[in-house]
Amino acid sequence: MRRLLVLVILLAIVAADVFADTDVVLLKSPNDGIQPQAVSDKSGTVHLLYYKGDALAGDLFYVRRSRGDDDFSKPIRVNSESGAAIAAGTVRGGQIAVGKNGRVHVAWNGSNKVKGKTGSAMLYSRLDDDGAGFEPQRNLMSRTAVLDGGGSVAADADGNVYVTWHAVSVDGERSEEYRQVWISRSNDEGKTFVEETPAWAKPTGACGCCSMRAYADTAGVLNVVYRGAQNGDNRDIYLLASRDRAQSFDGVLMHPWKIAACPMSTIAIAEGPSGVVAAWETDGQIFFANVKPRLAEYSVPRAVAGRGTARHHPAVAVNRKGEMVIAWTEGTGWQKGGTLAWQVFDSEGEPTTQSDRLKGGIPVWGLPTVVSSADGFLIVH
Repeated sequence: MRRLLVLVILLAIVAADVFADTDVVLLKSPNDGIQPQAVSDKSGTVHLLYYKGDALAGDLFYVRRSRGDDDFSKPIRVNSESGAAIAAGTVRGGQIAVGKNGRVHVAWNGSNKVKGKTGSAMLYSRLDDDGAGFEPQRNLMSRTAVLDGGGSVAADADGNVYVTWHAVSVDGERSEEYRQVWISRSNDEGKTFVEETPAWAKPTGACGCCSMRAYADTAGVLNVVYRGAQNGDNRDIYLLASRDRAQSFDGVLMHPWKIAACPMSTIAIAEGPSGVVAAWETDGQIFFANVKPRLAEYSVPRAVAGRGTARHHPAVAVNRKGEMVIAWTEGTGWQKGGTLAWQVFDSEGEPTTQSDRLKGGIPVWGLPTVVSSADGFLIVH
């Protein structure tokens, strides 16, 4: 009888562990900021970037929260020139990466207050050696012009930093079909960057008002996901992968979409125990796929559960158990906020019963970000 009781207790403990909900915490962006972008490092510290000010000419601020702390640090302004960032359109805001020795790197599209020699500026800054402030912003565009949709930044543990954007060459054709993904790279933690070069020669175009995402994974591969633009109505998702520190890229079409308009979309990438996951919008629905290590290959794209109507701006994070959260917006648009929605997936990539919506959770020009924590996930909106 005693053995039977012990067995029942053990089975109850196992069942409780199997069916226990994953902890998901919702948090408003600090200081009423918008367009939060968060990453966590190996120590569990959450690094957060957010936007404040006029939608056409505002500022980016950085805060961090160490594991076990309840509050974020005092905000530090990233841009050295006031009003150098832009939030309008939701696709041109700042992106953040953590690289060697925990150094923070930020890239963003410059506002009309900042002009480079070729027009609009693709700006970059990094946390200084003391971690107390950001170095003066730098424009990385020299061979390119007509910056539009948002660029991205990636960094690895070896000191490589990559800033990507899409544009045309200074002396090239101006239409979307001639846009390319360009990349400027640094091998000294962002101290210096080489002149930008095209990432891929294939003429896919690039959707003018859409953002992209770059991510340097633990296998040393630089992954870039962006939306192409061809023939006026092809707005397909492409994956680029480089195994030689952005010297060359392999590329593949991931997901086609015929639409005769720019959807003003964003893309998310995260890494977990099983590799890299990318998420994007197609036809009002959020899709995701696993990117295979060291190859420009991917699993069959899958849609998040539920009816996809006006779903935009995905965010994704994977924890150490392989559990995943995808968050997104519903009903957002030009000068229009909307609903925050999210779904938890188990370690096999299957949706769980954990999903929810927060009406009014996304402000005008807003989007969510999600990051894994020691106990679960943190969604900032």
